[in-house]
Amino acid sequence: MAELFTSGLIIDGIILLVLVEIILLGVYQCTIGNGVALTSLLPNLLSGLSLLIGIKLALNNSGWGWLAASLTVALLAHLLDLKIRWTKNS
Repeated sequence: MAELFTSGLIIDGIILLVLVEIILLGVYQCTIGNGVALTSLLPNLLSGLSLLIGIKLALNNSGWGWLAASLTVALLAHLLDLKIRWTKNS
């Protein structure tokens, strides 16, 4: 079990689950016509994916530049998500 975490395979599995979630939500919205708008969820999901990729990069010692880029994408996606939510609630 420890190998699953130290190798980063658990992160790969979570990333796969998030991608499947995006696909299923998109298919549901297209076929049923209701549900949460995927466009409003994408910044939040992108932020989470970027953080997961950052963890994977850190576990693989991929260098600080790639980690910084991943965290920057996470920050920008998070700020976009906040902006969308803020304007909806105003």
